[in-house]
Amino acid sequence: MSFLITEGLSCDQVLQRDSEDRASISVKGTCSVQGSHKVLVTVFSREVPLEGFNAVPLGAAESEAWSARIIGIPTGGPYLVRLEVEGESTEVRGVYVGDLWVLAGQSNMEGCGDLIDVELPAPYVHVLDMADRWHIAEEPLHWLIDSPDSSHCETSGEEQRLQQIEARKTRTKGAGLGLSFAKAMYAETGVPIGLLACAHGGTSMQQWSPELKQLGGGSLYGSMLGRVKRAGGKVAGVLWYQGESDANSTDAPLYLNRMKALITSIRADFKSPELPFYYVQIGRVIFPKEWGADSPQDWNAIQEHQRRLPNLIPNTGMVTSVDLELDDLIHIGTQGLKRLGERLASIALNENEGVQLNSVSVEGSNRDRVRVSFIGVPEEGFEENLRVLGFSVRREDGEEVPAIYKAHTDDENPEDILLELVAPLEKGLFLWYGWGFDPACTLTDYEDGAVPVFGPVALS
Repeated sequence: MSFLITEGLSCDQVLQRDSEDRASISVKGTCSVQGSHKVLVTVFSREVPLEGFNAVPLGAAESEAWSARIIGIPTGGPYLVRLEVEGESTEVRGVYVGDLWVLAGQSNMEGCGDLIDVELPAPYVHVLDMADRWHIAEEPLHWLIDSPDSSHCETSGEEQRLQQIEARKTRTKGAGLGLSFAKAMYAETGVPIGLLACAHGGTSMQQWSPELKQLGGGSLYGSMLGRVKRAGGKVAGVLWYQGESDANSTDAPLYLNRMKALITSIRADFKSPELPFYYVQIGRVIFPKEWGADSPQDWNAIQEHQRRLPNLIPNTGMVTSVDLELDDLIHIGTQGLKRLGERLASIALNENEGVQLNSVSVEGSNRDRVRVSFIGVPEEGFEENLRVLGFSVRREDGEEVPAIYKAHTDDENPEDILLELVAPLEKGLFLWYGWGFDPACTLTDYEDGAVPVFGPVALS
């Protein structure tokens, strides 16, 4: 028996910093020494021991087992951690202290972009992959076939090993948004980032239900909890992208309450009542019946629930994807995913709370103009597109009423869009932005914040 680590620390791991910009970690293992001895810990930065971490007794060994509690490692890295007892030692290299972010949801978070011109790796962004191995993050981040949890992968043994080998030879899809998010966060803060890969394509809110957590790795929620625990038990926040699988007449009406329950449970189980939760509003889909979407109203209902959520639960934020290109019938393209990661980083950094609808009002004595006011638009305002697309006037059942002949920004109020109408509005009509499965929406601001899908809003 040699000096081994069995729990708590591994090479290339990112430890979650605390409010004082330091991290602590409990480590356990086995050794061959007999009797009671002290475990000495040294933490090196560029081959020089950190002050206060030079062969410090931070644990004990007894009866061929040892444990240590390393307290107060400063934010940064990479560090080399040496643990030793009575002539036996082991080293853990490439350890960082920074922020951990959970990647959860379905396929657009798992990553289905073409593996062409993907976001490049960076030494300060690491991932805890589906096999529970820490390493420098590189696309694709998610490999479901690697997971030991049945909620992600039900095969085992030799069959699974052969599938793993073949997947690495032939995979052409898998780019996601996590790496671009992490790089944008580091560029602004200088804080290393660790990503926890937990997403699974095609999954519904029912499959992510916290009520199934007692199944452990047999449920998506339980699997996520286990991965957070193995990463040290604390994270900086959760990134979420899901909703396409719930865009049907049965599940769409329940989506808002299910999201509230999910966020409440995550914060309780992570013991962080104000844990940031940032997510993406679902975008476009082609041939929706193939993906289980019953009607445009159900698809838009999910988007509207998502739009309303930040006003109902604090420390949540949303970005939208409706303006981005696809790489297939439902999945955001690789370049669009890069932009989504940066949009989420902007929210997380509190640089931009995201463009949000403020009010809709009908103007003019003839009711022939609609003013749409937003909040969260930067001082520069909206980009000056040749055409502002995405707005429509409709009846309650979704039937379009041709009414808008021009949509443009307001020079005097840069947060407003003016809709010029061909005739006075009749009563009982509604305004939408991004109605249907595959709308053309072009309205973004000068910081690449896209206007979210919304509607119906009564034109009273």
